[in-house]
Amino acid sequence: MSSARNRYPKRALTDTVRTVTTTGSQWLEQFAARLGVDPPSEEEVNDLLALAGVAARASERTAAPISCWLAARAGVSAARARVAAVELAAELESESP
Repeated sequence: MSSARNRYPKRALTDTVRTVTTTGSQWLEQFAARLGVDPPSEEEVNDLLALAGVAARASERTAAPISCWLAARAGVSAARARVAAVELAAELESESP
């Protein structure tokens, strides 16, 4: 089985990315429009950033965006996902030697 690294070389991504000239809010609004959904509210953004922060500190940084994706896939709110992440992080910390 080939790895994602082999299927998606960095060069392919960097060839299409340019210098950042748009804000995060503008990006989210335009990306949401392309996906056919409403952009997240300020509260949802804050909850997602908190969720990502908990995931990144409780494990590897790569867990942050994937945790947000899992929350969306599960159909739970960003706030509920944040609470679940905090609970999981606390459980994992209490299990640590």
